[in-house]
Amino acid sequence: MPLNIIHDANGLPRTILTEPNGSSAEVLLYGGQVVSWKNERKEELLFMSSKAIWKPPKAIRGGIPVYFPQFGNLGSLEQHGFARNRMWSFDGDTSSLPPANNQSSVDLILKSTEEDLKTWPRSFELRLRISLSAGKLTLIPRVRNTDNKPFSFTFALRNYLSVSDISEVRVEGLETLDYLDNLERRKRFTEQADAVTIDGEIDRVYLTTPTKIAIIDHEKKRTFVLRKESMPDAVVWNPWDKKAKALPDLGDVDYKTMLCVDSAAIETPIVLKPFEEWKGYQELSTVSSSYCSGQLDPWKVLQGYHSPHPVNH
Repeated sequence: MPLNIIHDANGLPRTILTEPNGSSAEVLLYGGQVVSWKNERKEELLFMSSKAIWKPPKAIRGGIPVYFPQFGNLGSLEQHGFARNRMWSFDGDTSSLPPANNQSSVDLILKSTEEDLKTWPRSFELRLRISLSAGKLTLIPRVRNTDNKPFSFTFALRNYLSVSDISEVRVEGLETLDYLDNLERRKRFTEQADAVTIDGEIDRVYLTTPTKIAIIDHEKKRTFVLRKESMPDAVVWNPWDKKAKALPDLGDVDYKTMLCVDSAAIETPIVLKPFEEWKGYQELSTVSSSYCSGQLDPWKVLQGYHSPHPVNH
């Protein structure tokens, strides 16, 4: 299917994926970033900051930015690495991926530049396939080491999810797990609650997480199901009011309608030998959830979501 490339008001090239049921996704070449995902009723499922800066070299706050080759702020690299504020290209090499049947997809690539090699002297190719099908958005990242020596990296897909009211949201699937608390200098804790609810700033890296996590929005009667492979960690982030005011590219009350639940490989960096490739997988889908006795039964939501993979719970 030929790609339709359009340029936005800032001159940034983008393409729009559509599928027969009416859902759509908008992908920028800048950052290789999904900036919009709408369901068949044209409701926006991803959050975009009201003060997002759409001009390079700034990263765009919202959608699904790619964090590579690092998560966090280490060494001489930009915060969360450079992949999210570089211009990507369309990729013709999809030989190692199955054909995209019954879905609309785009393949992007980012290669190391002379400039990047100065700050991160490792030669790589980062590919990303973004596919849209009814009720589902899939991202398949692949990193190939094109260097003659091994290197390691950390990686995340940051999912800015649009929610009706942050106080009404529950995250299921992380109970009893250990997490590193970035608000407490990465101290390690164990999740005691039967679901993660948000009533203040949160910035946690949950470890050894299941392949499936449910984000339940009571008010919208909607559940996001996040399914992931080869990204064992999950980050849960919301800046809350004080941090939101301190972030120049986030509106003061934007924190109320967003929640980030990320697919990530952070605690144990991925190591690639020369010419070796790592492949991840993330699938976001939505299911409508109804109240039962005032509470959702998330176990049924997770069980009722058919998948060839068993549910880890």
